[in-house]
Amino acid sequence: MAIKSLIINPGSTSTKIGVFEDEKLLFDETLRHTTEEIARFDKIVSQKNFRKEVILNFLKENDIDVKSFDVIVGRGGLLKPIPSGTYAVTDKLLEDLKNAVGGEHASNLGGILAREIADEIGVPSYIVDPVVVDEMGQLARLSGVPELPRVSIFHALNQKAVAKRYAKEVGKRYELLNLIVVHMGGGVSVGAHTGGKVVDVFNALSGDGAFSPERAGAVPPGALVDLCFSGKYSVKEIKKMLIGNGGFNAYLNTNDAREVYQRSLTDEKAKVVLDAFIYQVSKDIGAQAAVLSGNVDQIILTGGIAYGEYVVEEIKKRVKFIAPITVYPGEDELLALAEGALRVMKGDEEVKEY
Repeated sequence: MAIKSLIINPGSTSTKIGVFEDEKLLFDETLRHTTEEIARFDKIVSQKNFRKEVILNFLKENDIDVKSFDVIVGRGGLLKPIPSGTYAVTDKLLEDLKNAVGGEHASNLGGILAREIADEIGVPSYIVDPVVVDEMGQLARLSGVPELPRVSIFHALNQKAVAKRYAKEVGKRYELLNLIVVHMGGGVSVGAHTGGKVVDVFNALSGDGAFSPERAGAVPPGALVDLCFSGKYSVKEIKKMLIGNGGFNAYLNTNDAREVYQRSLTDEKAKVVLDAFIYQVSKDIGAQAAVLSGNVDQIILTGGIAYGEYVVEEIKKRVKFIAPITVYPGEDELLALAEGALRVMKGDEEVKEY
């Protein structure tokens, strides 16, 4: 009998939901919230009742009985660093999401909403591969400054999902493959997968690696220190410069990679910025190839920017000498969350406890 799941993926101004029977999507919807609606709440966790009501009302309006679900799955939030896997939303996990131990982010609501709805109908609740998944090796953590260790924050949900998808398609166990997975979206993360773990990854939020549509990536540290103490900028302004207003936004005042490509056809500056992005992503792939000692079975390109033929083809030209390349454009987060719960529900994987 098929397992019916409700998937909840909260974003800053929307809540995406999906209804699945096993891996089959019955329907999905993006429930949008106005700026005024969100502005009423001083903290992310305070939005819980509002978002819950929106979800339940939508299900009711579409004649979907909430009691028909076998499991509720939420997007994992900013928890303490944890290994990859599907986690039961325990009291401890719930407490850390509510207290925002890793910071305020809309994704924290995923597990909170999943647990509350699941408890009301007497079914399990899970989160899957939150952005704080940390499987880095000891050598990968050293930055050169003990007070500034390298940190694992990346697109774990999509990276793990496409890596396992590739393994399934080629009939091999994910744990036996050496893969480099490149997620290219609003942020960029390039991870080295070996032995079923992401042993090194370029921090997609505020760390190292290629710049992206919205983030600066690695910047010259000496110049950054000078900028911080120049008296021209506040801490908030510097952080916004690095996360949000960095990358494409900084150079071209847009975070839309499609627009950047179209402009690059006639605008030399846009072409240089786009080619520099490709250059930096390719460098990151080369670095992760060194992490894997050159033993790379496949390079996987994913995320929204992987829809761009020019970007994909130019990256291929630079890194095809390392390994064959597979492209899975986009990021099907709802399916990835559903699959994570299914693996546990069907006994293919042990549920983990936070």
